[in-house]
Amino acid sequence: MSPPQANSATPTPEPIRVLVVEDDPVAADAHRMYVERVPGFAVVGTARTGGDAQRLLERTPTDLVLLDLYLPDGHGLQLVRALRAAGNGADVIAVTSARDLAVVRDGVSLGVVQYVLKPFTFSTLRDRLQRYAEFRSTAGEASGQDEVDRALAALRAPQPASMPKGLTQATLQAVTEALRGAEDGVSAAATAEAVGISRITARRYLEHLVEAGRADRAPHYGAIGRPELVYRWVSEH
Repeated sequence: MSPPQANSATPTPEPIRVLVVEDDPVAADAHRMYVERVPGFAVVGTARTGGDAQRLLERTPTDLVLLDLYLPDGHGLQLVRALRAAGNGADVIAVTSARDLAVVRDGVSLGVVQYVLKPFTFSTLRDRLQRYAEFRSTAGEASGQDEVDRALAALRAPQPASMPKGLTQATLQAVTEALRGAEDGVSAAATAEAVGISRITARRYLEHLVEAGRADRAPHYGAIGRPELVYRWVSEH
């Protein structure tokens, strides 16, 4: 009888352990759901205040904190300072509506690796988490400056994709404004009239926004004739 073969399967890596810190219960549930939808990540807890987060972090091994900066008992960066003073090196992704670049600089100095501005879509957070996982997976000694640059580049948001040939940024902005201003959606014909372009051109811009995930479309059935496509702006939240 042949000896049993050794199991050569590659072991499954441990998931990245995430603590969600968010005082709004609806947002906290949404952020938890978002994280759990990304392969390779697991939520180890949810905290509504900085104090609760600090107590959880003292007893729960955590790799990453998804941190709201405005908490009932203080600013989120106060929590980060307390963690660093206690020797806790968990990485932090700040989730905030704050657009103060001074706060961003303070966060960077404390080791905040990413910022996600509210409101945001699942795809936005997924991108940040995947980039963080890529950065975290880098290990060993860099062979040179290029390798260091590549590791750090993993944390940066991607540059906007180039627009299809024939589209311009100015017209895209005008179409976007028309679309965002139409709460009940808008057709290509109505967009063309509002912006001052042809219906075919308007549809090209609208379809570009759909492909970019910034709009969706659905047929609208009128009283007579063929259904017309109606485009709607996709909310960030």
